[in-house]
Amino acid sequence: MAKVLVVDDSLSVRKVVERALLGRHIEVVCAATGSEALERIERDEPDVVVCDVVMPDRDGYEICDFVKRHPRLAGTPVLLMSGIVNDEVRQRAAQVKSADVLSKPFAADDLLRKLDSLLASAPKRAPAPPSIFTPPTPVNSNGHAHVQPAPLPIAPPPPIVTRPIVTPPPVPVAAPSPVGASVEPPLPTVAVPKSEEAAPASRVTSIDTAGTVTASILGQFAAIEGVQWAVLADREGFLLEAAPATMSDPEVAGALSACLAESSVGLGRELGRGALHGMMLEYERGMVVIYGVGAGALLAIGLTEPAVLGKVRYYAKKSLPELLQAV
Repeated sequence: MAKVLVVDDSLSVRKVVERALLGRHIEVVCAATGSEALERIERDEPDVVVCDVVMPDRDGYEICDFVKRHPRLAGTPVLLMSGIVNDEVRQRAAQVKSADVLSKPFAADDLLRKLDSLLASAPKRAPAPPSIFTPPTPVNSNGHAHVQPAPLPIAPPPPIVTRPIVTPPPVPVAAPSPVGASVEPPLPTVAVPKSEEAAPASRVTSIDTAGTVTASILGQFAAIEGVQWAVLADREGFLLEAAPATMSDPEVAGALSACLAESSVGLGRELGRGALHGMMLEYERGMVVIYGVGAGALLAIGLTEPAVLGKVRYYAKKSLPELLQAV
């Protein structure tokens, strides 16, 4: 089975690649940092390395250069990923002998097409044959084979003597005190403040209320005619809530939305446009609108009718502060 190493500090990107390769008889191993990637390359010896260019410790060019200088893995193709692909990126990728550069965000079909080509050209490494080691026969000072003396017989262990278990006699129970006898006063009880008694219940109520709020808001989006679904996910691509309940693949919508938002944040930073508030994507069959819910979450809404975009934007502007408090 072919093995692909995916190196990216974004969990959402790693999840998208894993899902794209699901069911294709390809083993996927992941690394979140450049240092972890170097360890994985040594330990797992992947057939293809898919690596992001921008990493927190070691960039993709350094990892690609490490692979190409490796005594055993120099023929392993490395596919670099970058949110910005220009002449400078292509030039640096060529210097470290990268197989290709994939622009982020990317479609699953583009990734699969490139990986199929790279796996077909990857060198086939035969497994190392098992080593057969025969220990040498010890030789004494005269040059003759040394014969080990027969082991001394081991005396059997002494028999274990078991002693009967003696059950102690029952402790007599004191007779009840006669009527009128003095009785020990009961121990004093410590009163618990009502605020402490009510604290756990209030915490549970707040959690339940937050989940109810997000489900209610997403349900109102999904109830708008022309809206197909609504998804709330964190910036790493983990699904928090989805509506309607019958929506297919809500995890994919959350992970891909996080991937799109991450690359768009980089674009805004490079162009000096500030923080990402939202984006609108137009497709052949409808639209997808993505809004940032603070710094930790994303709201993605699928539209089948572009005519309802104004209503969706109006309702999003009203509900985003409430969603921000809930998450």
